[in-house]
Amino acid sequence: MRGTAADADVIVVGAGPTGLMLAGELRLGGVRVVVIEKLAAPTGQSRGLGFTARAMEVFDERGLLPRFGQGETLTTSPVGHFGGAQFDFTVLRDAHFGARGIPQGQTEAVLEGWAGELGADIRRGWEFLSLGDGFLDGDAVEITVRTPEGTEQQLRAAYLVGCDGGASRIRRAAGFDFPGTDATRGMYLADVTGCELRPRFLGERLPNGMVMAAPLAEGVDRIIVCPDGVPAHDRERTVTFEEVAAAWEHITGEDISHGGADWVSSFTDATRQAAEYRHGRVFLVGDAAHIHLPAGGQGLSTGVQDAANLGWKLAAVVRGEAPQELLDTYHAERHPVGRRLLANTRAQGVVFLGGAESDPLRELFGELVQYDEVKRHLAGSVSHLDVRYDLGDEQAPALVGRRMPRRVLVGADGEHKVAQLLHPARGVLLDLADDAATRRTAAGWLGRVDVHTVSAKPIEGPDPLADLSAVLIRPDGYVAWAGDSREGLAAALERWFGAAA
Repeated sequence: MRGTAADADVIVVGAGPTGLMLAGELRLGGVRVVVIEKLAAPTGQSRGLGFTARAMEVFDERGLLPRFGQGETLTTSPVGHFGGAQFDFTVLRDAHFGARGIPQGQTEAVLEGWAGELGADIRRGWEFLSLGDGFLDGDAVEITVRTPEGTEQQLRAAYLVGCDGGASRIRRAAGFDFPGTDATRGMYLADVTGCELRPRFLGERLPNGMVMAAPLAEGVDRIIVCPDGVPAHDRERTVTFEEVAAAWEHITGEDISHGGADWVSSFTDATRQAAEYRHGRVFLVGDAAHIHLPAGGQGLSTGVQDAANLGWKLAAVVRGEAPQELLDTYHAERHPVGRRLLANTRAQGVVFLGGAESDPLRELFGELVQYDEVKRHLAGSVSHLDVRYDLGDEQAPALVGRRMPRRVLVGADGEHKVAQLLHPARGVLLDLADDAATRRTAAGWLGRVDVHTVSAKPIEGPDPLADLSAVLIRPDGYVAWAGDSREGLAAALERWFGAAA
């Protein structure tokens, strides 16, 4: 597409956290990006209030954590829950429940500032209207949009990515199948003012439903109201504070109608996932690819990780340095993660929202989380720290396909964290044995892969880097190859970073 009349290499539809994360990733990869967003300005609504431990690591790998205004140590909690069953996540190394108290609006502002600084062309007030033919087998994608002035315009690019949420127009226009289960109940979300609510951090199950409440600021509380027997809401219907207050009183007996709300919204327990994440030159990322009950605040975090997985791959293909087959690994790796996300949120919904019939299940969960092995499994699932991609090598070390552990590395120029080495969004080869032959093997990929001769500071307990002479890390922080010799290194470099220069 370069050298043609294309408006961009990639068009991203949707300027939420997922779309903005992808735009930044693509710009780090050196490709031209246009982001179109229907809203002329952010809504100010912050449905999410933080992100998981793995999403926090992704932000750290791009040097973004200080932008959240609290330095590199954001407020995290070692204690989390699964369906309301509370337990300590630190039974798993590096695990916690995630960064808390970060409004989604702040996350969007951080990512928009970052993507804009990198040169992403972010166009607010631009609405996607239709998708032209040729995206399946042609050499470009063409879309029609409505500009802020109300005129229609065509935009052309090599690839199109739908980051436009659960009601994705891109998903529908490109004909993606979206199987799953329909909504069975309607629920409410609001930031209420002047109500003086007592905290119900983990939710409280009452005869007529479940409620949660948490203070956000002086006089402002975030509430979630899940009344039993309420049918699913129409997405297009406007929800009022009076409706939320009535549902709250129906469940708790407390009258909050004297208060008000900064904003109100509704959600359902609908659970769906795109059968494929790619149709030709069109991709789905984040909520456009999967919708679910917002249990544990995992939606935003999964979308950010989807973007981190796709961004470097798409940029490499656009630059002509990697084959088209690399793009197929996006679906292969992220679809199973999405499927598991849907399973764990549905399970939490049964425990959280079920009536008296779920009491035995809640009691059982309370017993199970006393066991460390159960804690490790659930903590890994909800924090997303246990994601492992199947890279097709059953004989590979256990580290391959997993996120690179957070380690301090010592080199000739001092100490480094792994996350710091990933800030440019290039591959990283750790030469742990000071082996000149390893460095010569990687010489053909310089510019795409940074080579560092380092040693890892010792840690307590089992060390996954023990007995390894080199580790190849992808730009998204996952280990592509590891070994105690150079065998297979060149093949791994070519597989993930294209042919040697």
